[in-house]
Amino acid sequence: QVQLVESGGGLVQAGGSLRLSCAASGTILSINDMGWYRQAPGKQRESVAVIPSDGTTNYADSVKGRFTISRDNAKNTVYLQMNSLKPEDTGVYYCYADLHRWGRGKYDTYWGQGTQVTVSS
Repeated sequence: QVQLVESGGGLVQAGGSLRLSCAASGTILSINDMGWYRQAPGKQRESVAVIPSDGTTNYADSVKGRFTISRDNAKNTVYLQMNSLKPEDTGVYYCYADLHRWGRGKYDTYWGQGTQVTVSS
């Protein structure tokens, strides 16, 4: 079994900061990409940031220069540092990991349960 558990969401004023964490646990052999999506009310889920196993990063244009994704491979954890938050950043943030678990012959994508981020103006 594999589980991704998120933490760090909440309510913050515009211009503030939040740090999201997502820890993967279970019978994990290796992890490729880890990242974050978000879904605003009435909108489709969109990719926010991704960090492959080599540590390179990629961001949505809307968050470049404000958000930073990082990972701790020893802890199977991915982070999202969000600075200069705007009301349009409001939504449910989901982490994911493309990982190879014991007993499977391939990589599968696993998702966290989602954490609410609300930015007030």
